[in-house]
Amino acid sequence: MTAAVVRPDGATAVARARAVLAGVPDPEIPVISVLDLGIVRDVVADEDGTVRVAVSPTYSGCPATAVIRADIKAALEAAGFGKVLVRDVLSPPWTTDWISAEGRRKLAEYGIVPPPAPAGGGCARPGSETGVACPRCGSLDTEVLSEFGSTPCKALHRCRACREPFDRFKCI
Repeated sequence: MTAAVVRPDGATAVARARAVLAGVPDPEIPVISVLDLGIVRDVVADEDGTVRVAVSPTYSGCPATAVIRADIKAALEAAGFGKVLVRDVLSPPWTTDWISAEGRRKLAEYGIVPPPAPAGGGCARPGSETGVACPRCGSLDTEVLSEFGSTPCKALHRCRACREPFDRFKCI
């Protein structure tokens, strides 16, 4: 069953589209939406009902980008938006500064150490991240095992106190 095509005014359509996008998870980190991840750069509703979504990949060549575009298109079409166009925006490049406060909270609850908030002093040089709190026990006695974690956006760390490995979202 397909939803009826909705053609509300532009501001209402954008608000509805953003509400739909708030429910579209990142395929690699499903606890965070594409909105909270900060990769949705713009949402525009044309007079003819077309919804245009601009998306920035977390890094050039991210294998999840095609899936994200398809998921955004499918979610908006299922919500009744007729024509949906999704395009990549590479400049300026995405930065972890664009992850919302809610997104950072969700990452932490999921067990992934989020990057520091923009006002939190910024990002450390790769490999120099000492004192990263373990998301399981809270210990600051942690170490970087590899700059390459379960996805290219994350680095693999280990807690020396509880010995558990954990991911930390890289600062980009």
